[in-house]
Amino acid sequence: MEFSIATLLSNFPDEKLVAAKVLEKKLGCTDEPSLRKLQIVLDALEKVGVLVKERGKYRRVFEPGIVEAKLRCSSKGFCFAIQNVEGAADIYVRESHLSTAWNGDRVLVKITKEGNRRRSPEGEVKLILERANPSVLARVKQSMDSTGKVIYKAVPLDDRLLFELDLVPNGENLNEAIDHLVHAEIVRYPLASYPPMGRVAQILGSDAEAAADIDIVCCKHDLPRKFSPNVLSSLEKFSSKISKTELKNRLDLRHLITLTVTPVAGAYIDAKTLLVEQAFTLEKIEGDLWRIGIHITDIAHHVPIDSPVDREAQRRGRSTHLGDTILPMLPEPLLAHCSLLPGQNHLAVSVLLSLSNDGEVVEFEIQKSVIQVDFQLTESQAQAILLRHHTNLDLTEENLEELSPVFATLDQLFVLSQTIRENRLERGSFELNLPLVESQFSDEGIADSAIALPNHPAQSMVRELMILVNQIVGSHLVALGVPSIYRIQAAPDPDDAVELHKLASNLEIDLQLENEDAVTPFDFQKYIEDFSQSRAEKVLNSLLQSTLRPSVYSTNSGSHFSLALSGGYTHFVSPARRYVDLTVQRILMLVFEEGRDRRSTRVKEKVNLHHSSCHGEINWNVLPPNVQEELEERLTALIVPLNEREKEVQEAETDLAGLKKAELMKERTGEIFQGVITGVQSYGFFVEMEVAVANGTPFYPEGLVHVSSLKDDWYEYRSRQEALVGRKNRKQYRLGDRVEVQVKSVDYYRQQIDLVTVGSEIAIDDDERDDYPFPNFDDE
Repeated sequence: MEFSIATLLSNFPDEKLVAAKVLEKKLGCTDEPSLRKLQIVLDALEKVGVLVKERGKYRRVFEPGIVEAKLRCSSKGFCFAIQNVEGAADIYVRESHLSTAWNGDRVLVKITKEGNRRRSPEGEVKLILERANPSVLARVKQSMDSTGKVIYKAVPLDDRLLFELDLVPNGENLNEAIDHLVHAEIVRYPLASYPPMGRVAQILGSDAEAAADIDIVCCKHDLPRKFSPNVLSSLEKFSSKISKTELKNRLDLRHLITLTVTPVAGAYIDAKTLLVEQAFTLEKIEGDLWRIGIHITDIAHHVPIDSPVDREAQRRGRSTHLGDTILPMLPEPLLAHCSLLPGQNHLAVSVLLSLSNDGEVVEFEIQKSVIQVDFQLTESQAQAILLRHHTNLDLTEENLEELSPVFATLDQLFVLSQTIRENRLERGSFELNLPLVESQFSDEGIADSAIALPNHPAQSMVRELMILVNQIVGSHLVALGVPSIYRIQAAPDPDDAVELHKLASNLEIDLQLENEDAVTPFDFQKYIEDFSQSRAEKVLNSLLQSTLRPSVYSTNSGSHFSLALSGGYTHFVSPARRYVDLTVQRILMLVFEEGRDRRSTRVKEKVNLHHSSCHGEINWNVLPPNVQEELEERLTALIVPLNEREKEVQEAETDLAGLKKAELMKERTGEIFQGVITGVQSYGFFVEMEVAVANGTPFYPEGLVHVSSLKDDWYEYRSRQEALVGRKNRKQYRLGDRVEVQVKSVDYYRQQIDLVTVGSEIAIDDDERDDYPFPNFDDE
């Protein structure tokens, strides 16, 4: 089992002693080579003073002035070490103090010089905890060594990686790879005076444009496209049959009419595997109450903790959505079995909500269950049913007859979901009117910090129910007082809101904060309403989104700004696609199996840990002390890697979208488009264009009009007005202005689109451009 020093040290909470046997189990070291490797690492860490050995066990030593951080380097050679602690200062690390560490590596940094208000603290790398680049995209070149021997080197395309790889023969004809783009795997990292070595894993093409975009993104971000033989072989004992023992102690809900709504995006993992994680039931109960059942596939039952499948899922963090290609978190055979398809018995975790007609949750319970799906609807089918009285959408007589038993259920689910949505908006939650990015997740998702308006009713219905379930499960875990993982989002910085006010005033929109010391979700609701009256609504909403802080995972139940929740929100509804959801599902199982429903055995009255009636009644630790302690340690070790992995996957998904836009715009070089100015800087302004493609669906690439291309005057940057203003003609280019631009050139790999305004002279050449501060997007 491969593991990093960072993974090893994550198993040392505080300064507690940990036995080597425990580490072997948690790291999956079962064979002789991995056990020997673990002992070598332990001995080395003990020698450098990171670990100390006492009574045959190991304890981590936390030295003052040494912090854990992640390196972010520039193409100029200097780096900053970014600490995990929010608000902590970035540490400046000179190139001479990197100690062979590379951009993206997780390191231990010793602070050598304290910072002040004007200067960052300085430090040096003491230990590399985890390498971020097991492989690189590179171009192969040929040279001669000191003896005249022909050697081959790989030069990384990322100019923040300040090294060259010596290539070793591995069956590939390296002579054919000269001047080609390759995926190079690291065979040996730099050691003392010895340079790093690599091998060519794949020749991608003569250049970036000749390579497949999926290959570029997977290589660039080190995304695994296959599961290892070890993971796949561990599934050989997996049985798709559900035994009577597995059905024991589960709530049998197979008698209820159960339906699923399958999204168009992300439904198929491959050509054969349809993944459906959620199912719905609806019952009318006493009075004006409805009982909605949201049933989530029980992945925790099939994936034991620390099994090979679990460790690989933890490493991947979540499924990756690359256009029509999905890199799943779990192997396809397992997903095929756990997918909630019709006509089969399925193990599930069911959240049963009692709702009033006004969308208020009266009570709820969470149970292990067994269900059977009766109707499988696509989003388009559900949409057609919901809109059947209002549109001429095609529903054939055959389809009507086949799906008619769920018409009333679907109608009522939609009505209830809209009252839930109204309650969400009433408490302050907001929705941005921006192009909706197709997501593989049914709730608010991961890619965006704010919720976008849904495309159609069926999508809105599913999303509202999923958000509510996440909220219910999170609030239940808070009430139980057990350790868990929550989804939180801090409020925007008031200073960012003030800047937004200035920009809006340029467009004659007067924005106000109710409280100048804090931004509230209600402020954002008002902003969105004001923006809807502006011709620059899309630009303003995009700027508004940029002021939002990213949503992250935390072991503390904090607030979620976009959802206007004070706490108790988690991710639960996609355990086959997100490791956090799988972890939360396991926590519930732990509570149900080992949770204490009373203070002691001497107390006769007990609470129902499955039901909302226990809220406010628990004044003891639900989990046994040893179970709670082990869970806390596990969650603490998970948080940082999962947040980092999520960010990396987001970057990969964004990267692919950028490459596709660059490819399309490369073909449109020389064409003229209408656009809107979305940003103004001293070096030029950014323009978002609306470009139609063959299928009629518009997309919105963004390019830069460099100030050097504006030949009709000398333009000065006015930061307060967010404008470039001509000295003589007083012509202005302002945020939100509509302009006509021509595509001058496209850098495919860097995804940079150079534009010129129509009527201006052609931009100066690249040599002259060096005199202007053109931004390096990779460094950002």
